Amino acid sequence: MISFPRLARVQVTVYRIPTDRPESDGTLEWSATTMVLVELEAAGHTGLGYTYADAATASVIRDTLAPVVSGIDVGDIARAHGLMRRAVRNLGNCGIAAMAVSAVDNALWDLKACVLGVPLFTLLGAVRDSYPVYGSGGFTSYSDAELTAQFEAWAEKGIRMMKMKVGREPHRDAARVAAARRAIGDEALLFVDANSAYDRKAALFYMERFAGDSDVRWMEQPLAPDDLSGLRWLREHAPAGMDVVDGEYGYAPADFRPMLEADAVDVVMPDTTRCGGITGFLDAGAIAAAFMRPASAHCAPTQTAHVGCAAPALRHGELFHDHERIERRLFDGFLEPHNGVMSPDATRPGLGIEFKRADAEQFRRS
Repeated sequence: MISFPRLARVQVTVYRIPTDRPESDGTLEWSATTMVLVELEAAGHTGLGYTYADAATASVIRDTLAPVVSGIDVGDIARAHGLMRRAVRNLGNCGIAAMAVSAVDNALWDLKACVLGVPLFTLLGAVRDSYPVYGSGGFTSYSDAELTAQFEAWAEKGIRMMKMKVGREPHRDAARVAAARRAIGDEALLFVDANSAYDRKAALFYMERFAGDSDVRWMEQPLAPDDLSGLRWLREHAPAGMDVVDGEYGYAPADFRPMLEADAVDVVMPDTTRCGGITGFLDAGAIAAAFMRPASAHCAPTQTAHVGCAAPALRHGELFHDHERIERRLFDGFLEPHNGVMSPDATRPGLGIEFKRADAEQFRRS
């Protein structure tokens, strides 16, 4: 029987990193991304986990979660996860509270694997050595030239799937999508993400236009995520070959089941920074597998790589521009995809990353 040390220290820090240029999607605009980093210590080992969320998330971790996980056996992640979920009950088990749980859960898994001296995908039980990723950006704030340059750069690196934002100026969407198709050629797959910018009829209109003009195969979050009847209607009327996709705002396993029971989506998108961390990601993947639907990993590519290799239902993962840029800059061990494929480092324990504290200091917030 393996004896694990007890969790001795919980530290949380907030970093706000400016974008490289203004960004927007169908419903939001932003100029910086906030990362909440959790560091856990036990017996000389450190585990890292993070979420992309508001700075208020750090307060939930510090004041509500740290007291319930401090001193817990590092190997007992399921117990720690349950204690955290109960601790945030009166805060609402979604949104900031769920992202706080996610960051700590991710760090617990990294810590456990580091204590054992094995890569996290080995601890989780890998079903594959790697998986394909798609380049994700194409913000509505980009000019056509910026959009095509970004997609061409990904194509040169061997990435064969690209996703762009639509919906802010619907009258321009078809032309922007056509420009993206010209940039990546006929062989690559093209996805679009509306971030809930459309209503039902508009979504169907543009889905048909995108499919017919530019062979788009993926429509992400065309409607509000809780409009399950609308998503089912779109899925039933969607062009052949186009998936209707949602789930990035699934904050607990219970959020994914209704989507699948309603036949509202073709693919679900669990996110390690929101869905309860690696524990929640595995649960969401199991639910998708039970309904015989695929999952696609949403955002946080470096943190997600190991669990992505352990989730049987996974189709691919997202190489989101903001997170790729931040993780490359702030983590030693950032996983650079090769020929469009993400492969965890089998030579490093845990997630295989170390935080570049000196490089991150300029972005730290109190």
